[in-house]
Amino acid sequence: MSNRFAILERLIDPKTGGFTEELARHLLGLDFPPQDHARYEELSEKAQQDTLADDERAELQDYVDINDLLTILQARARASLRQRSPAA
Repeated sequence: MSNRFAILERLIDPKTGGFTEELARHLLGLDFPPQDHARYEELSEKAQQDTLADDERAELQDYVDINDLLTILQARARASLRQRSPAA
């Protein structure tokens, strides 16, 4: 994870919860559409083959960055739902 996402993770603090149930469930339902999954796979394969153009490298990094943000937000969403219904 890049330094900027480590900073963002500290800012969002995914362990604290605090989201409404509606927001938490909405965030947990977010995912990339199929065409973005396919594009990510295509770019990842090219990266493994070391055949990415500079613009493709930047595009792949954008996917990674957005996924990092989504991961942090979804962790906080899960913590929020756990606060609302403690484990049995």
